[in-house]
Amino acid sequence: MASDIKENYIKALLYLHQKNEDISLSELGEELQVSKPTANDMIKKLQTEGIVISKKYKPIKITEKGKQRAAEIIRKHRLSEMFLLQIMKFGWEEVHEIAEELEHIKTDKFFDRMDELMGFPTTDPHGSPIPDKNGNFNKPNYKRLSQISSQSTVIVKALRDSSTDFLLFLNNKSIQLTTKITVTHIEPFDGSFTVAYEGFKDVVLGKSICDRILVEKI
Repeated sequence: MASDIKENYIKALLYLHQKNEDISLSELGEELQVSKPTANDMIKKLQTEGIVISKKYKPIKITEKGKQRAAEIIRKHRLSEMFLLQIMKFGWEEVHEIAEELEHIKTDKFFDRMDELMGFPTTDPHGSPIPDKNGNFNKPNYKRLSQISSQSTVIVKALRDSSTDFLLFLNNKSIQLTTKITVTHIEPFDGSFTVAYEGFKDVVLGKSICDRILVEKI
């Protein structure tokens, strides 16, 4: 259990680093829903392992070793999500919580075999890139749907939010990865989009929804 908690910290540190190179203790505590003293205790342990650099009154910095370790954990998580979807036929809204448990399995051969069985996928069920065994991955430069102009047609490639509620919302709208969407109108007042796709037309999506859908123009 202690090892699982440590890995959750390492994963959170990389996530925060990708948003801002400097990480505050408050941000880390908020991300993991723990107190600052609790987060500080773990940072001290991670510093002794070379995962972070932390100095008094200075932002926390994740090291290259820390980034590599985080990528390994993320690889396990995203492979697990894809395995649950592709092989075990779970819905994309069901896989995250189970993968949170599977990612802490220590046996690398387990995940290598999982990877092989699926034909070495490069993205997870929500379109996020799966790091390779060396921690490398490509980060495509997709646009948010909210950035697309009217009368454009795009294909859904990934999501910025993989929460269960959001995925259930997309299920209800019959929107998934690879769905082709045409923007037919953008409401100037609130930024909502009217769209058409695969048998549906005049579907209204709020700006907060469009912000969470990553697309590529066709």
